Amino acid sequence: MSPTDFTQKITAALASLEYGQQPVALYEPIRYIMALGGKRIRPLLTLMGAHLFTDELDPVLRPALATEVFHNFTLLHDDIMDQAPLRRGQPTVHEKWNANVAILSGDVMLVRAYELFLNVPPALLPTVLRKFSQTAAEVCEGQQWDMDFETNEHVSIEQYLDMIRLKTAVLLGFCLELGALLGGASTEDADHLRQFGTDVGIAFQLRDDLLDVYGDAATFGKRVGGDIVSDKKTFLLLTAQAQANAPQQAMLAQYLGQPSADTAAKVQAITAVYDQLGIRIQTEARINEYFQDALLHLDRVTAPTPRKAILRQWALELMARES
Repeated sequence: MSPTDFTQKITAALASLEYGQQPVALYEPIRYIMALGGKRIRPLLTLMGAHLFTDELDPVLRPALATEVFHNFTLLHDDIMDQAPLRRGQPTVHEKWNANVAILSGDVMLVRAYELFLNVPPALLPTVLRKFSQTAAEVCEGQQWDMDFETNEHVSIEQYLDMIRLKTAVLLGFCLELGALLGGASTEDADHLRQFGTDVGIAFQLRDDLLDVYGDAATFGKRVGGDIVSDKKTFLLLTAQAQANAPQQAMLAQYLGQPSADTAAKVQAITAVYDQLGIRIQTEARINEYFQDALLHLDRVTAPTPRKAILRQWALELMARES
């Protein structure tokens, strides 16, 4: 099977999910956000993790869907915190309805995610629920760190990397570990897949940081330079601040934290500092470090090489993305 086959299976299963009917104002927002699409990376990884060890994927499907429902629950609440007007090009739930509806609908999504895990075999259920609960708490920890960093003037590069590990990467790692466990993998193989997913997740977020500055506006899918305009602390900015000389520090200080009517000039000036310091090359090197470490973990998994090749190819395509 190919990733496309997995995705088609996931899309069909998601379309058949029932969340509830009444009151409509509670359940319609759930159907709305779940219908907005997306890459479905998390359930895809769950099925791909299981496929390394088994051909019987139907028992894995509903737990895989749980990861997607949970992910969209976090998006519902994140959008409120970020006051985001759009999600995947459409109005966010709190904009289309209101914040109270978005909070409550999100709460139900978390409940439904746990219900979907009840399809896990009884012998594995305590382990899966414990690992999922830990992962869910870590995602929340990452979101809180991300919000704290907005007002914290002193954020280290290592703190930032740990934040994106928690906010984004640990869920990808859990999905692969979940699939492996449901597919009958050993604990050691499941651990290697979890670390593979976590490393890929960190590399994925670092590439997103990079594309925000150096991506092609025609393919990136959002405004290039948006992180610079919003003074977002990214790997690029934190590395620049750590390495800048006095004139470069002065240039950064001139724009960071200051209202600017000319956002294009701000993006150009800070990007120029990045260019002087070779921040793009350094970011690409760090991305490659995480990615190579991920591949080492995948190599250690005792599964058929052709099946591992599918997962490797997916990761390579993910890292080559331009949007």
